[in-house]
Amino acid sequence: MPNTKQAKKRMVTDERRRIANKIVRSSMRTAVKRVLTAEDAVTAQAALPEAMKQVDKCAKQNILHDNTAARMKSRMARAIAKK
Repeated sequence: MPNTKQAKKRMVTDERRRIANKIVRSSMRTAVKRVLTAEDAVTAQAALPEAMKQVDKCAKQNILHDNTAARMKSRMARAIAKK
């Protein structure tokens, strides 16, 4: 438990940020999943720009590490090339 007023405040703001990050991360994962589980290449290709955008936003906000974002984008591109 926090001992100081500032520590209490940090707990509140940290929780608020955690929830906000969770929402963004969840929507990003859903967008990536749409690309990877698409039935055909046309559907996957249509969903790719939105997924790339979501991944880039997460990396920019430090929700994802830059290399993790690059790896995810690469995997999506390879998955579409295989279809």
